[in-house]
Amino acid sequence: MRLLPVGLSEDEVASYYAGFSNATLWPLYHDVIARPVFHRQWWRAYQQVNGRFAETVAAHAAKGATVWVHDYQLQLVPALLRAARPDLRIGFFNHIPFPGFEIFAQLPWRREIVEGLLGADLVGFQRQQDVTNFLRACRRAAGRTTRGASVTADNGPEGSRRAVRAGVFPISIDFAGLADLARSDAVRTRAKEIRVALRDPETVLLGVDRLDYTKGILHRLKAYDELLAEHRLGPPSTALVQVASPSRERVEQYQVLREEVETTVGRINGEHGLLGHPAVHYLHHSYPRDEMAALYLASDVMLVTSLRDGMNLVAKEYVACREDESGALVLSEFTGAADELTAAYRVNPHDIDGLKDAVIRAVEADRSEQRRRMRSMRRRVREHDVARWAADFLGELQG
Repeated sequence: MRLLPVGLSEDEVASYYAGFSNATLWPLYHDVIARPVFHRQWWRAYQQVNGRFAETVAAHAAKGATVWVHDYQLQLVPALLRAARPDLRIGFFNHIPFPGFEIFAQLPWRREIVEGLLGADLVGFQRQQDVTNFLRACRRAAGRTTRGASVTADNGPEGSRRAVRAGVFPISIDFAGLADLARSDAVRTRAKEIRVALRDPETVLLGVDRLDYTKGILHRLKAYDELLAEHRLGPPSTALVQVASPSRERVEQYQVLREEVETTVGRINGEHGLLGHPAVHYLHHSYPRDEMAALYLASDVMLVTSLRDGMNLVAKEYVACREDESGALVLSEFTGAADELTAAYRVNPHDIDGLKDAVIRAVEADRSEQRRRMRSMRRRVREHDVARWAADFLGELQG
């Protein structure tokens, strides 16, 4: 693999990445759970950095090469690359949701973003609703004609018209690799050690997220807090392990979220913890893959309560590690994974009572129900792994 770096200055990291990508586009594309900020200087930085990525690819791609551009940080690259190198086959894949037009319309540069994406031959998304939203944005923001999942663009050779296709390609994981890791003696031993470190409760609940306001961590903690107060769950028989990996710590909204989460965890432990048995084991770290596999093995119920999520691969990773078909997955209906993992306990994380009831159902599920649900989900993830995702997208791009 040959890597070609595109260097960014400290100012560009602040304005292009922390600014436009993660304080403008990220909240906008996640249904304005947090307020997006629109700064013209951030937009100019986004244009400049996208231009440099396009220039680097144009200078190094072989004649007639296939170029696969990824994610919301590079949405202008396809059109810039199309203009510089019309011989290329260009695909774009968006790893996050694409918002409804009423939300997308807030972006002052909505037309430029759509036109940037229309430089691709194929634009891929996680879910059908993302495709629908994108096609509507093409019509409303850029005045383009759509037919089925095809958009008419006019950036072909000498301004000729060309068709751009949009499609659903849900991303996945390396199922076989993770399943093999979970079967290893080292990981199995570590999983037992984790249970011992937690003082071997009857039920271990697990949350694994980047510390991001889209992940619904506070909603999860609120539901768990109420279950503790109602004595439906509680230490020492139940423990919640919450892994919150550091994320975008330069962005103010993330700093505020960290304070809120850590304050909430402290209050829950103060009110419901027992000596030697905290109600919540909170871990603000990033962990290597083998430790995550051990955590998945050590837990009985996985909690995924995202308020908006393009995919959520954690849910699939948990399923891949459960070779004995035990365990249960509580999964937000607002994740892309919910379209595939239909045997999970699906929840609306805004419905705290419904979330609480789903957690109890998952905790109390008997072995036969666990096996039935987990078998279905494992089959789906095994058959639709990351290799198939890549092959499906690239095959469609070449078609």
